[in-house]
Amino acid sequence: MEKSKVYFTDLRTKPGVNLLDKLEKLIKRAGIGDIDFKNKFTAIKIHFGEPGNLAYIRPNYAAKVVSVINELGGIPFLTDSNTLYSGRRANAVDHLGAAYENGFNPLTVGCHIIIADGLKGTDYREIEVNMKHCKTAKIGTAIADADIVISMNHFKGHEMTGFGGALKNLGMGSGSRGGKLEMHSASKPKIQEENCVACRQCINNCAQDAIELNESRKAVIDYDKCVGCGQCVAVCQFDAAQVIWNEAADTANEKIAEYTHAVLKGKPNFHINFIMNVSPNCDCWDSNDVPIVPDLGIMASFDPVALDKASIDMVNEAPVAKGSYLEEKVCECEEHNHEHEDKIHHIHPNTDWRVSLNYAEEIGLGTQDYELVVIK
Repeated sequence: MEKSKVYFTDLRTKPGVNLLDKLEKLIKRAGIGDIDFKNKFTAIKIHFGEPGNLAYIRPNYAAKVVSVINELGGIPFLTDSNTLYSGRRANAVDHLGAAYENGFNPLTVGCHIIIADGLKGTDYREIEVNMKHCKTAKIGTAIADADIVISMNHFKGHEMTGFGGALKNLGMGSGSRGGKLEMHSASKPKIQEENCVACRQCINNCAQDAIELNESRKAVIDYDKCVGCGQCVAVCQFDAAQVIWNEAADTANEKIAEYTHAVLKGKPNFHINFIMNVSPNCDCWDSNDVPIVPDLGIMASFDPVALDKASIDMVNEAPVAKGSYLEEKVCECEEHNHEHEDKIHHIHPNTDWRVSLNYAEEIGLGTQDYELVVIK
């Protein structure tokens, strides 16, 4: 396989050329205009950030990408799927509220915002993949139905996958709540009885008739019938139906790659990584820590695997940020700044981020062999 081109611009500006100008120049030089956008529904997959976390991508950048797609004749919309955990983005009403709170709305970004898997996270399409872990992938309907997929990814650390970039944003982020259950868990949901109020929503929404109320009017799951679809987790508003968090990181990384394959299957796609505010953990937390390295720049590519690999390499080449968790973790007894070392492994030693890229490459999502093209 030939090297994939990854285009990069740093964050230096000069009078008359701001960062939004540089972003536009970057994505145009990277070839976004080669996609036929004319009258095509274009899903811009982004993470709106959990309120309280301030490391997410600024809506100004999203507005610039929207402007370019409009210029090319596309019909763009910003989108994300609901979260599996109970937070401010677990249903479409709260999720939209969180997006608006963080500055993402039609007035600021120039397009509509659609929560891909609907009100309760139950609106999805099953896309056939027939791979090692998943036969089908449950992808939020708005993303599955889009003609083109563009990802805008905040590159950062992640406690389960090692890092979050294009693959994580596309795979985990596009899965419905049931899809997220499949990626996070190797087992079926459980009922936390003290939280159950006998509302019967899990019973009414279980396609397998696997749930009923016991004598104490608490939901119980018949595991002989349960197929682990996650619908009960999606519709429960009282945190009674819960995920069993038992998936090994390697398997989760591979499942995320399979879901990414489903998202991009047969569709033109293009990807942008923002290597700034590189926090040690995910933007799903309601807070963010000091960045582990200085702000580095923005990358773009048609190849999400090459893009993520180039982003990791650049982070590993960078100096450790003073006062960060990374400095605290790896520099306790040494005086150097750990350039050229595996910073992602230092902050999350129990995960192997290489699994994600190796498997994504194996299933044909792209290549880790890239050529970096610097755009001034």
